Amino acid sequence: METIDLRSDTVTRPSEAMRRAMASAEVGDDVFGEDPTVRALEERVAELLGKQRALFVPSGTMSNQLALLSQTQRGDEIVVGEGAHLAWFESGAAAALSGIQHVTAGSGGLYDAADLLEHVKPTAYYFPRTRIAVLENTHNRSGGRVFPLAQQREVSAAARKLGLRVHLDGARLWNAMIASGESLAQLASVADTVSVCFSKGLGAPLGSALVGPADARTVAHRYRRMLGGAMRQAGIVAAAALFALDNNMNRLVEDHDNARAFADLLSTTPGVTLDPELVQTNIVNVVLESAAESDVVERAAGAGVLVTSIAPRTLRAVFHLDVSSADAERAAKRLGAVIQQAPQA
Repeated sequence: METIDLRSDTVTRPSEAMRRAMASAEVGDDVFGEDPTVRALEERVAELLGKQRALFVPSGTMSNQLALLSQTQRGDEIVVGEGAHLAWFESGAAAALSGIQHVTAGSGGLYDAADLLEHVKPTAYYFPRTRIAVLENTHNRSGGRVFPLAQQREVSAAARKLGLRVHLDGARLWNAMIASGESLAQLASVADTVSVCFSKGLGAPLGSALVGPADARTVAHRYRRMLGGAMRQAGIVAAAALFALDNNMNRLVEDHDNARAFADLLSTTPGVTLDPELVQTNIVNVVLESAAESDVVERAAGAGVLVTSIAPRTLRAVFHLDVSSADAERAAKRLGAVIQQAPQA
């Protein structure tokens, strides 16, 4: 029985064509700014997002943390949405590296201008200084939710009126583009700095970029070195990212369709709370009415479906280029059977 891996869209493996692009990449020493493929990738991403410059980095977490390091001072505060990746999945890096704290606004990963204003601290020496409003699009923990552009624009306008910076965690901005019909530049226009990831959805083996003004890139470049993220002949992996942009971006609609089909099938399973209408991109959160999610995860693996736990009684299934429509159907049937057979807590 073939295992269907729905743990994340980061589990994909480079295709033969991507491997050929990597093998034939022109390279140089990127620390000296001499890798032509890295430079080409950075220029391409900056152009796509309508920003001045981009910095190629190993991971999305590093990209987010470079944005914070380059735009805050110790003791500052940032505003994030509920369940933000920055607050949940980056090992406390904002506190450890930048010496800043976060406050949560809104619900379900989204917030509006009124939510932001409610959480911005007054100006006094005994308050932390609010520095950045962080947006996340799509929102991972809430199930690949798209942050509506009009709502983001309102938040951004309110932030800038207060003199705050805006950072967009756009690890899956490609998915937001496909789902919303907005261009990458439009989606990025709400933020000063944007993080995008090439290994989520697009299928590259690694790599992210921090995109924004030239001066922010200069500061972030130094911090990248400080954090050990300087790379040498990085064109080998930059070539994979360029291949992904050329070949794997428009096909993301297939992942969205497969996620929706999976949700449609699984939503009829007794013991499951799942509204397929809420599935907007490639992530499906499955709420278990009484079964323990850890037990279901283990049993599902035995049945050839790999999923993860994202919250109490909540499973996460993520669709990607290594999962076909037939795989999505099989996964829904297998997982549905496991849930029905699992002991009820």
